[in-house]
Amino acid sequence: MHTKLPQRKLGQFLNVSAMGFGAMGLSEFYGPADDKLSLDLLHKVVDQGVTLIDTADMYGRGHNETLIGKFLEQLSSQQKQQLTIATKCGIDRSESSGYSRNINNSPEYIRKCCDESLVRLGVEQIDLYYIHRISRDAVIEETMDTLASLVKEGKIARIGLCEVPADLLKRAHKTYPVDVVQTEYSLWTRDIEDELLPVLKELNIGLVPYAPLGRGFLTGKYASSSDFAEGDFRRTNPRFSDQNIEHNKKLLEVIKPMTIKYNCTHGQIALAWLLAQWDSIVPIPGTKRESYLSENNKATFIKFEPEDVALLNGLKNKIQVSGERYTPEGMKGIF
Repeated sequence: MHTKLPQRKLGQFLNVSAMGFGAMGLSEFYGPADDKLSLDLLHKVVDQGVTLIDTADMYGRGHNETLIGKFLEQLSSQQKQQLTIATKCGIDRSESSGYSRNINNSPEYIRKCCDESLVRLGVEQIDLYYIHRISRDAVIEETMDTLASLVKEGKIARIGLCEVPADLLKRAHKTYPVDVVQTEYSLWTRDIEDELLPVLKELNIGLVPYAPLGRGFLTGKYASSSDFAEGDFRRTNPRFSDQNIEHNKKLLEVIKPMTIKYNCTHGQIALAWLLAQWDSIVPIPGTKRESYLSENNKATFIKFEPEDVALLNGLKNKIQVSGERYTPEGMKGIF
């Protein structure tokens, strides 16, 4: 049965469900994936009222967009109209280089990627198109001009930037309106709060936090790096070394009493905290399981008492999270 999730206005123009869905793990990075099971899950995503689905051309080197395209083929016109499909370009991965990548924001590359994404998704227009990472060599005004031309040509409807620092966002927005920013934001990644988040609020640009559950850490389900399957990138992620996991469990210890008070899980506390930060925030947790999908979506109905929001807000001054967000290769394009 279709469930009505709360709706949010993401920036000035996008109306979406208060919880989105990140599809990356249906293709790679989090262990083995199965297309049939993934397609079944995507139908459950829609059944549960989620209207924002996030992908990118680099997830599975095109596989994830192709999977979303197959899913869209199975929907009615009315169902498709209710969805906002977001994809990205800017991380260039060769066919045989494993995790290594280059950041490419050249106009020619953006145009090529956009055309290829349109084909894989099987759509005439991309609802929300992000630059996945910003190149230090690129001129942001030129990048925005390229995206603006794609809007004028009808190939994309709205523009987003990922992992953009506040100063570059201001320059970009002056050139052409930015609708949404996507960046990592969660109880264990709070970097954006001092500079970027105030600018987003000032300019009314929506925020889509990725990895809102700390890549699963904030669910409390992982005690060591050995808990991850072969091929799961968390096995080599610095924050998930056994030493860092042990230190970072201090966050979970603070959250635990709240799970009892609100009769919910650690992960639901983490998601509800994000939603409480601002009404133009829409997290995009990903999962391969229907039970976790339901759990994540139910977080939209949790209403914190003000003192609990204040307690969670203050954690960044009390607990220093250990470990970099990515390996050096993964930090490319992050300022």
